Amino acid sequence: MKSAIAQTIDHNADRFKAVSSFIGANPELGHEEFLASARLTEELNHHGFHIERGILDIPTSFLASYDSGKAGPVVAFLAEYDALPDLGHACGHHLICMMSIGAAIGLKSVLAETGGRIRVYGTPAEETKGAKVPMAAAGLFKDVDIALMAHPYYTYERSGESLAMDAIQYEFFGRSAHAAAQPYEGINALDAVLQLFNSVNALRQQTKSDARIHGIISEGGKAPNIIPDYAVAQFYVRSASRAYTNELVQKVLHCAEGAALQTGCTLKSSFYEYSYDELRTNETLSEVFNDQLLAMGIEPQAIEVGKDHGSLDLGNVSTQCPTIHPFVKVVNEKHMLHTKEFRDLALQEPALNAMIFAAKVLANTAYEVLSTPELLQKIKAEFASANK
Repeated sequence: MKSAIAQTIDHNADRFKAVSSFIGANPELGHEEFLASARLTEELNHHGFHIERGILDIPTSFLASYDSGKAGPVVAFLAEYDALPDLGHACGHHLICMMSIGAAIGLKSVLAETGGRIRVYGTPAEETKGAKVPMAAAGLFKDVDIALMAHPYYTYERSGESLAMDAIQYEFFGRSAHAAAQPYEGINALDAVLQLFNSVNALRQQTKSDARIHGIISEGGKAPNIIPDYAVAQFYVRSASRAYTNELVQKVLHCAEGAALQTGCTLKSSFYEYSYDELRTNETLSEVFNDQLLAMGIEPQAIEVGKDHGSLDLGNVSTQCPTIHPFVKVVNEKHMLHTKEFRDLALQEPALNAMIFAAKVLANTAYEVLSTPELLQKIKAEFASANK
């Protein structure tokens, strides 16, 4: 039946490439992906999927579903399609979305045999306020048996880990004064921010090796002869687990409270972006994907061990259902994500061909799970054990 999957994807390859190229040529920032969302849902509708738009009142999100009418697992494919400011699709999201949608359409061709249901989640704004976070919080993945997506890269890489992350803003309120004539009348909010950075720098010595704390001063005053009465620092606090990230957040908050106390400022802290959980790769499912790569001609030595690539909103999905996030080779030169070089190569024909290949691997992975009940049981047993 894998031949039917391949035939379906190959038959529609030109359509899939055209959609991906259109999105690549028309980059849209997170929550502004109206063109991309329309083209993707149009393609899914063409292939018989039921479309729901504006999930959770997120205008550019969607949920596409196909039900075989027979009992069986729920397979979820995740589609991302937002671009980066100034860089466009330098993270290859124009490829990611069509890898997942191509896989869903390919898998649909054998669903009458396997039974089950397919869902494609259109998830805007992965680069900023990732829609997977509120979707997971609303329980939209609770009944999903497996969730899959693949990320373009310059090499093949097994699904690995990501860092849990909180995005926190610290606002300090002081009192302005003339910095030369009456400085003693002022309360310097910028001093509080600087004290916060000094405290965080000292804190880093006492953190675990997987911790990452980094920030900017987004507001530091208006003129050098006015003592700033308002200053703002924004931080990302990350680690390999949600539990330790929560600990770090409290420690950084104590640093901010100390800075406010030392300078006489008042402090307001808030989360300015969504919080991401760590990615919990389901190793059993990951092995199935790896086996499909090998079966389709990729040499074992070409597949690297999974690494930490920062934070991603798929982590929140992985706490609700078995999930993988492998990387697939789409360019033949070693260029990092979020660079112009990767962007330019990811728009070319070899990358589009790699996208079609990845769609087949994803669909074949799902087919193995759908057609092998004992494999699904093993996947779910691992998930249950990891999430006790």
